[in-house]
Amino acid sequence: MGTYAVTGSASGMGAASAARLREAGHRVVGVDLRDADVTADLGTAGGRRHAADEVLRLCDGALDGVAAVAGVGPNLPDAAAVASINYFGPVALLDALRPALERNGGGRAVVIGSNSATTVPMIDDHLVGLLLAGDEEAARAHAAGAQRSLPAELAATSPSISAYATSKFALARWVRRTAVTPEWARRGITLNTIAPGAVVTPLMTGSTMSEDDLDPDAFPTPMPRGIFGRPADIAFWVAQFLSPEAGFTTGATLTVDGGTDAALRPDAQPTAMPR
Repeated sequence: MGTYAVTGSASGMGAASAARLREAGHRVVGVDLRDADVTADLGTAGGRRHAADEVLRLCDGALDGVAAVAGVGPNLPDAAAVASINYFGPVALLDALRPALERNGGGRAVVIGSNSATTVPMIDDHLVGLLLAGDEEAARAHAAGAQRSLPAELAATSPSISAYATSKFALARWVRRTAVTPEWARRGITLNTIAPGAVVTPLMTGSTMSEDDLDPDAFPTPMPRGIFGRPADIAFWVAQFLSPEAGFTTGATLTVDGGTDAALRPDAQPTAMPR
């Protein structure tokens, strides 16, 4: 049995992922703001260092896998915090834990992105560049400035929608770029993204509607199957990506959204390489 670290382990998709791994007999080191083996704020540089140090201490410097699930939604009033938590949190932690994944002969890492990266038409290209360049201070300042120009109706319900979608877009791109570098691919470590759609978690119900009001047919984006996802639907794929058998899958993004992305962009994939 293996040893895995799961961020966001106290609720939602993180809790479901940690539970599934434990049910399979694995040891799980949970990371969250509370109710976890490691309590840390991944929105700050100090919190990320503390989280990495504690995970490495608890696992004796060797990991079989990491699931970076922790994140915040578009309802958070502070767009700068969204950029820090959703992008710099998982990137810094995975960078710090990469040697522990290598130590066991090649581990597995999976990141929770979002289908918002491809279904929300508010990707901020400048912010993407700042995030991928690793300039957290400038990214935070830009996200906060851009938030102030949001239309009033959006600001009232989803004040950080652009920062949210953009941070998830940049995160998926970071995964794709990083997964194929020698430090990851040639050391036997896989790195992939899962892009969930509308999954019933505290993040979703807090940012779009109350659980009592859930209606797939009234949701802002198409729900072809007529149902919402549940945390267990994502935990299933987290476990697959973290399994030893998943060694030939890296740099991939798996959309798990009940068909929303396909309904909105039926011809977006596959895209042929230019001649």
